[in-house]
Amino acid sequence: MPAPYAADPVLSRGRRHPLGDRAGEGPRDGFQRDRDRIIHSIAFRRLRHKTQVFVAPDEDHVRVRLTHSLEVAQIGRTIARALRLNEDLVEALCLAHDLGHPPFGHAGEAALKAATAAAGGFDHNAHTVRILTRLEQAYPHHPGLNLSWELLEGLAKHNGPVRHPNWALRQADAEFPLDLATHASLEAQVAALADDIAYDNHDIDDGLRAGLLDLDELLAQPMAAASWAAAEARWPGTPRETLKRELVREGIGRMVTDLLAESRRRLAAAAPASVEEVRAAPGPLIGFSPEMADAERRLKRFMYAKLYHHPRQLEVAATAGQVVAGLAQAYLADPTLLPPNWTALPEGEPERTRRVGDFIAGMTDRYALTRYREIVGPVELPSF
Repeated sequence: MPAPYAADPVLSRGRRHPLGDRAGEGPRDGFQRDRDRIIHSIAFRRLRHKTQVFVAPDEDHVRVRLTHSLEVAQIGRTIARALRLNEDLVEALCLAHDLGHPPFGHAGEAALKAATAAAGGFDHNAHTVRILTRLEQAYPHHPGLNLSWELLEGLAKHNGPVRHPNWALRQADAEFPLDLATHASLEAQVAALADDIAYDNHDIDDGLRAGLLDLDELLAQPMAAASWAAAEARWPGTPRETLKRELVREGIGRMVTDLLAESRRRLAAAAPASVEEVRAAPGPLIGFSPEMADAERRLKRFMYAKLYHHPRQLEVAATAGQVVAGLAQAYLADPTLLPPNWTALPEGEPERTRRVGDFIAGMTDRYALTRYREIVGPVELPSF
């Protein structure tokens, strides 16, 4: 039975465009319909060729945005079930949370933000909402996927109240107000932390596989050391190479267990009787214990120093940034270089630059490289 503070599709604030007679089609409720619309979207399919950590990977076993999103959804549903929250809303939020990422991950985002600075810049979280409310063209009578208020609210605010929304989020909020100054539902809070749990542990897996992380250096981190010790105790005498996978599994399990215990403590103390009381709470009700939060921050610092900012990663990121910046410059100078259905750019600014940003943000890594070679010149990403 759902908890009283779980999101309820029956009590949804609805959609910007009423479904009318279609509202009762089939056995799905509103949040299940949201999930399905995301899975069937073009933006979701593009995630299979977008960077997670490693740009345009040739290695078939390295994670991309699509596989990462599926892993986040699996972790999110597990947590939601344990806390008696709405699993379908959590899954939809997890599957959609990275739709707004441009090609080449954070390197591509930094370059696109700089290229569109005069038009208000670029933010992948806000762009996720923009895709789902404006850019996807799946229906004949309205733009976007016409998702529930709760899904859009959760994507806009999954990291907490938004005090200073950028232009894209302000536009979406003006059309369909999302109460940006409050906390989001528990489902959105779960999705945000499921994301952290997934990439904290799976980036370790990919970093070790790529040879950019040193296992002994990693095991100097308290969080990794505790997971490794538990894995060794469970499987004594197992070769280190085999235990690497257990390190990842153990890390996920420890973080999920801690999050459930701490979240139950917070929920018991706050005793919210509804999702509205969750939104009005003075702070998030889903979270890690102070000890786990501190260990997770230390692990993140290590990962930035040793993996995300590894010299080989920075070399690739510089080239990726060059590609995004070069494409933006070329398209703004000559819109006829855009595909036929994109060439009719708005005449005025900032809309003209933002429209070019929309096109580039939708590119996959490989499509961006192909277009750059066609309209700018040769480019090769440094190999690992």
